[in-house]
Amino acid sequence: MALFKRIRKIKAFDVFLVAGLTALALFMLLPIVFIINHAFKPQNELFLFPPTFFVKHPTLRSFELLFLHAGSDVVPFTRYLFNSVFVAGITLALVILFSAMAAYVLAKKSFPFKSLAMSLIMISLMFAPETVQIPRYLIISGLHANNTYFGHVLPYLASPVAVFLLIGFIAQIPNELIEAIKLDGASEGRIFTRLILPLSAPALATISIFTFQGVWTDVETSSLFMQDETMRTLAFYVNSLVSGLQNSVAGQNMAAAAGLLVFLPNLIMFLLFQRMVMATMVHSGVK
Repeated sequence: MALFKRIRKIKAFDVFLVAGLTALALFMLLPIVFIINHAFKPQNELFLFPPTFFVKHPTLRSFELLFLHAGSDVVPFTRYLFNSVFVAGITLALVILFSAMAAYVLAKKSFPFKSLAMSLIMISLMFAPETVQIPRYLIISGLHANNTYFGHVLPYLASPVAVFLLIGFIAQIPNELIEAIKLDGASEGRIFTRLILPLSAPALATISIFTFQGVWTDVETSSLFMQDETMRTLAFYVNSLVSGLQNSVAGQNMAAAAGLLVFLPNLIMFLLFQRMVMATMVHSGVK
Protein backbone atom coordinates (compact mmCIF):
# COMPACT_ATOMS: atom_id res chain seq x y z
CA MET A 1 0.00 0.00 0.00
CA ALA A 2 2.83 2.38 0.90
CA LEU A 3 4.58 1.49 -2.35
CA PHE A 4 1.40 2.26 -4.32
CA LYS A 5 1.09 5.68 -2.68
CA ARG A 6 4.73 6.39 -3.44
CA ILE A 7 4.25 5.51 -7.11
CA ARG A 8 1.20 7.78 -7.28
CA LYS A 9 3.20 10.65 -5.78
CA ILE A 10 6.01 10.13 -8.31
CA LYS A 11 3.55 10.07 -11.22
CA ALA A 12 1.82 13.20 -9.94
CA PHE A 13 5.16 14.97 -9.70
CA ASP A 14 6.08 13.89 -13.24
CA VAL A 15 2.79 15.22 -14.58
CA PHE A 16 3.28 18.51 -12.75
CA LEU A 17 6.89 18.77 -14.01
CA VAL A 18 5.94 18.07 -17.64
CA ALA A 19 3.05 20.56 -17.47
CA GLY A 20 5.28 23.23 -15.96
CA LEU A 21 8.08 22.73 -18.50
CA THR A 22 5.57 22.73 -21.37
CA ALA A 23 4.08 26.02 -20.18
CA LEU A 24 7.58 27.51 -19.82
CA ALA A 25 8.56 26.34 -23.32
CA LEU A 26 5.41 27.86 -24.84
CA PHE A 27 6.09 31.14 -23.01
CA MET A 28 9.66 31.25 -24.34
CA LEU A 29 8.38 30.59 -27.87
CA LEU A 30 6.12 33.66 -27.79
CA PRO A 31 8.76 36.14 -29.09
CA ILE A 32 9.58 33.82 -32.01
CA VAL A 33 5.90 33.34 -32.86
CA PHE A 34 5.38 37.10 -32.61
CA ILE A 35 8.24 37.87 -35.02
CA ILE A 36 7.04 35.26 -37.53
CA ASN A 37 3.49 36.61 -37.45
CA HIS A 38 4.67 40.21 -37.68
CA ALA A 39 6.90 39.43 -40.66
CA PHE A 40 3.95 38.12 -42.67
CA LYS A 41 1.41 40.79 -41.67
CA PRO A 42 0.08 43.11 -44.37
CA GLN A 43 0.38 46.83 -43.80
CA ASN A 44 -3.26 47.36 -42.81
CA GLU A 45 -3.12 44.80 -39.97
CA LEU A 46 -0.37 46.80 -38.27
CA PHE A 47 -2.83 49.64 -37.60
CA LEU A 48 -5.68 47.49 -36.25
CA PHE A 49 -7.05 48.39 -32.84
CA PRO A 50 -7.05 46.42 -30.70
CA PRO A 51 -3.88 44.93 -32.20
CA THR A 52 -3.87 41.25 -33.18
CA PHE A 53 -1.18 38.78 -32.20
CA PHE A 54 -1.69 36.31 -35.07
CA VAL A 55 -1.67 37.31 -38.73
CA LYS A 56 -5.03 37.03 -40.50
CA HIS A 57 -3.99 37.48 -44.13
CA PRO A 58 -0.33 36.46 -44.51
CA THR A 59 1.68 38.08 -47.27
CA LEU A 60 5.30 38.27 -48.48
CA ARG A 61 5.05 42.02 -49.05
CA SER A 62 7.33 42.74 -46.04
CA PHE A 63 10.16 40.73 -47.58
CA GLU A 64 9.59 42.40 -50.95
CA LEU A 65 9.82 45.84 -49.34
CA LEU A 66 12.93 44.74 -47.46
CA PHE A 67 14.76 43.69 -50.63
CA LEU A 68 13.62 46.83 -52.44
CA HIS A 69 15.01 48.92 -49.58
CA ALA A 70 18.25 46.92 -49.63
CA GLY A 71 18.51 47.32 -53.41
CA SER A 72 18.46 51.09 -53.08
CA ASP A 73 21.57 51.11 -50.87
CA VAL A 74 25.08 51.68 -52.20
CA VAL A 75 26.23 48.26 -50.97
CA PRO A 76 23.93 45.46 -52.21
CA PHE A 77 22.19 43.09 -49.83
CA THR A 78 24.01 40.12 -51.36
CA ARG A 79 27.37 41.59 -50.31
CA TYR A 80 26.35 41.58 -46.63
CA LEU A 81 25.00 38.05 -47.02
CA PHE A 82 28.20 36.81 -48.68
CA ASN A 83 30.33 38.36 -45.93
CA SER A 84 28.31 36.65 -43.22
CA VAL A 85 28.36 33.24 -44.92
CA PHE A 86 32.07 33.43 -45.75
CA VAL A 87 33.15 34.64 -42.29
CA ALA A 88 30.93 32.13 -40.48
CA GLY A 89 32.17 29.22 -42.60
CA ILE A 90 35.89 30.05 -42.28
CA THR A 91 35.61 30.83 -38.56
CA LEU A 92 33.70 27.64 -37.82
CA ALA A 93 36.24 25.45 -39.61
CA LEU A 94 39.25 27.11 -37.96
CA VAL A 95 37.75 27.13 -34.46
CA ILE A 96 36.97 23.42 -34.68
CA LEU A 97 40.47 22.61 -35.99
CA PHE A 98 42.46 24.74 -33.54
CA SER A 99 40.31 23.91 -30.51
CA ALA A 100 40.41 20.17 -31.19
CA MET A 101 44.21 20.21 -31.69
CA ALA A 102 44.76 22.17 -28.48
CA ALA A 103 42.36 19.99 -26.49
CA TYR A 104 43.99 16.77 -27.74
CA VAL A 105 47.42 17.92 -26.63
CA LEU A 106 46.18 19.17 -23.26
CA ALA A 107 44.11 16.05 -22.58
CA LYS A 108 46.46 13.32 -23.78
CA LYS A 109 50.01 14.67 -23.84
CA SER A 110 52.51 15.55 -21.12
CA PHE A 111 54.70 18.62 -21.49
CA PRO A 112 56.24 21.32 -19.28
CA PHE A 113 53.87 23.97 -17.89
CA LYS A 114 50.80 21.94 -18.82
CA SER A 115 49.12 22.91 -15.54
CA LEU A 116 49.86 26.56 -16.25
CA ALA A 117 48.25 26.29 -19.68
CA MET A 118 45.14 24.68 -18.16
CA SER A 119 44.99 27.41 -15.52
CA LEU A 120 45.20 30.15 -18.15
CA ILE A 121 42.30 28.58 -20.05
CA MET A 122 40.23 28.46 -16.86
CA ILE A 123 41.08 32.09 -16.03
CA SER A 124 40.16 33.25 -19.53
CA LEU A 125 36.67 31.80 -19.04
CA MET A 126 36.08 34.32 -16.25
CA PHE A 127 36.46 37.42 -18.42
CA ALA A 128 33.38 39.02 -19.93
CA PRO A 129 33.73 39.82 -23.67
CA GLU A 130 33.43 43.55 -22.96
CA THR A 131 36.60 43.52 -20.86
CA VAL A 132 38.79 42.49 -23.80
CA GLN A 133 37.42 44.90 -26.41
CA ILE A 134 40.27 47.42 -26.06
CA PRO A 135 43.10 44.82 -26.22
CA ARG A 136 41.33 43.16 -29.15
CA TYR A 137 41.07 46.47 -30.98
CA LEU A 138 44.77 47.22 -30.36
CA ILE A 139 45.80 43.79 -31.66
CA ILE A 140 43.69 44.00 -34.80
CA SER A 141 44.84 47.55 -35.48
CA GLY A 142 48.46 46.59 -34.86
CA LEU A 143 48.15 43.74 -37.37
CA HIS A 144 46.48 46.11 -39.86
CA ALA A 145 43.55 43.69 -40.01
CA ASN A 146 40.88 46.41 -40.11
CA ASN A 147 38.56 46.11 -43.10
CA THR A 148 39.72 42.55 -43.83
CA TYR A 149 38.16 39.11 -43.40
CA PHE A 150 41.06 38.24 -41.12
CA GLY A 151 39.82 40.94 -38.75
CA HIS A 152 36.43 39.23 -38.66
CA VAL A 153 37.86 35.78 -37.98
CA LEU A 154 40.73 36.56 -35.58
CA PRO A 155 38.65 37.41 -32.45
CA TYR A 156 37.04 33.96 -32.51
CA LEU A 157 40.06 31.75 -33.19
CA ALA A 158 41.07 31.36 -29.53
CA SER A 159 37.94 29.88 -27.95
CA PRO A 160 38.57 28.82 -24.34
CA VAL A 161 35.00 27.49 -24.04
CA ALA A 162 35.52 25.17 -27.02
CA VAL A 163 38.90 23.98 -25.74
CA PHE A 164 37.55 23.40 -22.24
CA LEU A 165 34.58 21.41 -23.56
CA LEU A 166 36.75 19.28 -25.82
CA ILE A 167 39.33 18.57 -23.11
CA GLY A 168 36.67 16.94 -20.94
CA PHE A 169 35.39 14.93 -23.89
CA ILE A 170 38.75 13.79 -25.27
CA ALA A 171 40.01 12.88 -21.80
CA GLN A 172 37.33 10.16 -21.67
CA ILE A 173 38.77 8.38 -24.71
CA PRO A 174 40.72 5.35 -23.40
CA ASN A 175 44.46 5.56 -23.85
CA GLU A 176 44.36 1.91 -24.96
CA LEU A 177 42.61 2.94 -28.17
CA ILE A 178 45.36 5.45 -28.94
CA GLU A 179 48.09 2.91 -28.15
CA ALA A 180 46.39 0.30 -30.33
CA ILE A 181 46.25 2.57 -33.37
CA LYS A 182 49.88 3.58 -32.74
CA LEU A 183 50.88 -0.10 -32.90
CA ASP A 184 49.30 -0.21 -36.35
CA GLY A 185 51.78 2.45 -37.44
CA ALA A 186 49.47 5.46 -37.33
CA SER A 187 51.07 8.89 -37.11
CA GLU A 188 49.87 11.65 -34.79
CA GLY A 189 48.00 13.25 -37.68
CA ARG A 190 46.21 10.00 -38.46
CA ILE A 191 45.35 9.44 -34.79
CA PHE A 192 43.88 12.92 -34.63
CA THR A 193 41.83 12.68 -37.82
CA ARG A 194 40.79 9.01 -37.66
CA LEU A 195 40.23 8.56 -33.93
CA ILE A 196 40.04 11.78 -31.93
CA LEU A 197 37.81 13.81 -34.25
CA PRO A 198 35.21 11.05 -34.94
CA LEU A 199 34.89 10.15 -31.26
CA SER A 200 34.59 13.85 -30.36
CA ALA A 201 31.75 14.45 -32.82
CA PRO A 202 29.12 15.30 -30.15
CA ALA A 203 31.36 17.97 -28.61
CA LEU A 204 32.32 19.29 -32.05
CA ALA A 205 28.65 19.57 -32.99
CA THR A 206 27.95 21.54 -29.82
CA ILE A 207 30.88 23.85 -30.54
CA SER A 208 29.63 24.30 -34.10
CA ILE A 209 26.25 25.46 -32.82
CA PHE A 210 27.41 28.18 -30.43
CA THR A 211 30.31 29.29 -32.67
CA PHE A 212 28.04 29.74 -35.68
CA GLN A 213 25.43 31.57 -33.62
CA GLY A 214 28.05 33.89 -32.16
CA VAL A 215 29.62 34.73 -35.52
CA TRP A 216 26.35 34.98 -37.47
CA THR A 217 24.77 37.44 -35.03
CA ASP A 218 27.95 39.41 -34.32
CA VAL A 219 27.52 43.16 -34.78
CA GLU A 220 30.45 44.49 -32.73
CA THR A 221 33.20 43.34 -35.10
CA SER A 222 31.63 45.19 -38.03
CA SER A 223 31.02 48.25 -35.86
CA LEU A 224 34.47 48.46 -34.26
CA PHE A 225 36.89 47.09 -36.85
CA MET A 226 35.21 47.55 -40.24
CA GLN A 227 34.98 51.11 -41.54
CA ASP A 228 34.58 49.86 -45.11
CA GLU A 229 30.85 49.21 -45.66
CA THR A 230 31.58 46.40 -48.13
CA MET A 231 33.28 44.39 -45.34
CA ARG A 232 30.37 44.49 -42.92
CA THR A 233 28.05 41.55 -42.28
CA LEU A 234 24.34 40.85 -42.59
CA ALA A 235 23.80 41.10 -38.83
CA PHE A 236 25.20 44.65 -38.82
CA TYR A 237 23.04 45.65 -41.80
CA VAL A 238 19.87 44.21 -40.24
CA ASN A 239 20.66 45.86 -36.90
CA SER A 240 21.09 49.23 -38.63
CA LEU A 241 17.91 48.70 -40.63
CA VAL A 242 15.84 47.70 -37.60
CA SER A 243 17.16 50.65 -35.59
CA GLY A 244 15.85 52.99 -38.26
CA LEU A 245 12.48 51.27 -38.62
CA GLN A 246 11.52 50.23 -35.11
CA ASN A 247 10.20 53.66 -34.14
CA SER A 248 7.56 53.65 -36.90
CA VAL A 249 4.54 51.35 -36.95
CA ALA A 250 4.66 51.11 -40.73
CA GLY A 251 8.17 49.65 -40.62
CA GLN A 252 7.51 47.01 -37.96
CA ASN A 253 6.74 44.22 -40.42
CA MET A 254 9.86 44.97 -42.49
CA ALA A 255 11.98 45.00 -39.33
CA ALA A 256 10.45 41.67 -38.29
CA ALA A 257 11.17 40.23 -41.75
CA ALA A 258 14.81 41.32 -41.46
CA GLY A 259 15.09 39.79 -38.00
CA LEU A 260 13.56 36.56 -39.27
CA LEU A 261 16.15 36.32 -42.06
CA VAL A 262 18.93 36.49 -39.46
CA PHE A 263 17.18 34.09 -37.08
CA LEU A 264 16.38 31.28 -39.54
CA PRO A 265 19.99 30.16 -40.26
CA ASN A 266 20.59 29.91 -36.51
CA LEU A 267 17.48 27.78 -36.10
CA ILE A 268 18.43 25.52 -39.02
CA MET A 269 21.98 25.13 -37.69
CA PHE A 270 20.68 24.25 -34.23
CA LEU A 271 18.17 21.67 -35.46
CA LEU A 272 20.67 20.10 -37.83
CA PHE A 273 23.45 19.62 -35.29
CA GLN A 274 21.11 18.78 -32.43
CA ARG A 275 20.01 15.68 -34.32
CA MET A 276 23.64 14.89 -35.10
CA VAL A 277 24.61 15.17 -31.43
CA MET A 278 21.85 12.81 -30.33
CA ALA A 279 22.58 10.28 -33.08
CA THR A 280 26.32 10.32 -32.36
CA MET A 281 25.87 9.92 -28.61
CA VAL A 282 23.57 6.92 -29.13
CA HIS A 283 25.44 5.10 -31.90
CA SER A 284 29.13 5.88 -31.28
CA GLY A 285 29.80 5.60 -27.57
CA VAL A 286 33.34 5.19 -26.26
CA LYS A 287 33.86 1.76 -24.74
